[in-house]
Amino acid sequence: MAVFRVVRTTPLPAAETWRRLTDWPAHATHVPLTRISVLTPAPPGAGTRFVARTGLGPCAFDDIMEVVHWQPPAPGLPGRCRLEKRGRVVLGWAEIEVREVPGGSRVSWEEELRPRGVPRALDATVALAARRVFGRVVDGLLARA
Repeated sequence: MAVFRVVRTTPLPAAETWRRLTDWPAHATHVPLTRISVLTPAPPGAGTRFVARTGLGPCAFDDIMEVVHWQPPAPGLPGRCRLEKRGRVVLGWAEIEVREVPGGSRVSWEEELRPRGVPRALDATVALAARRVFGRVVDGLLARA
């Protein structure tokens, strides 16, 4: 299993940071060859399911996810979201925390990826690549107007 963590600080208020990070379809704008479809009706929360389809034509796979914990930030309390990955190719989980800090908010995105068929000897490589990809996603989501 490859575990990685991305931490960012932003001048955005915690509520806006949370909104941007949990706009699941917006994630696809920062991951090449990926589109995201939400499978459950709004509003988002525990039980929300979505799928990230990555690849081209027959050379694509689905990363199916479900929100299993949903606690938006509130005054004095961090927001926390936990996703479980339930696809045939990618398993694992992701935990997103948004905490109010002086001058904005702090994001912590921790994830465990278990891509099927990838030897555990490559966990460090998978974690390094994932940290770069998800760091770019978080940066892009926080930067958009």
